[in-house]
Amino acid sequence: MTAVLLAFALTATLLILAPGPDSMLVMRNTLRGGRRAGWITACGTMSGLAVWAVAAALGLSELLRVSHVGYDILRLAGAAYLIWLGVTSLRPRRGPTGAAATGEAGDPAGLPHGGARAWRVYLNGLLSNLFNPKIGVFFVAFLPGFIPARVSTAGFSLVLGLWFIAETGTWLIILTWMVARGVRWLRGSAAQRWVERVTGIVLIGFGLRLAAETR
Repeated sequence: MTAVLLAFALTATLLILAPGPDSMLVMRNTLRGGRRAGWITACGTMSGLAVWAVAAALGLSELLRVSHVGYDILRLAGAAYLIWLGVTSLRPRRGPTGAAATGEAGDPAGLPHGGARAWRVYLNGLLSNLFNPKIGVFFVAFLPGFIPARVSTAGFSLVLGLWFIAETGTWLIILTWMVARGVRWLRGSAAQRWVERVTGIVLIGFGLRLAAETR
């Protein structure tokens, strides 16, 4: 059992560290709203993963493998959402970008519009995750390979799913901290704006790739 968990942890770590939409979205929101915005986005991402983990444990994610229509609807919705987020990153922002962006002035959360802004960045993480059917298929195809024989498939699948979520959350928190430190260093400079544009372009690229994928 221990060997299985260690193998899963190592494999999950390699997958989580690979650049993907979740990491780029956390970077985007940290650059735009500060450290707490990145953490809230990470919470939204983990909430989406939790939904997929429970769905996989109950066998609901299997429906995505047999329903081409359902898969394509989610895929196109997710692609459109990522592209929209990327486009908004390319637009000029109003208001201060220096201390406010790092959460050093104004709202202690670093979120210029308080609770409304917090919910927005949370939904960014949640919806981008829920609208990506590849994650559901990933849980269905990936987790069973680490479930030992004579062990409850649903129960152990949920345990592995929660482990994956914990590792993802840890990485996103670390990523947020690193980006926030970088924002302080760039504070208000043109370089900060260019980094935001690059993250926007990458998000658009992820969206286009998701839209173009075939099963």
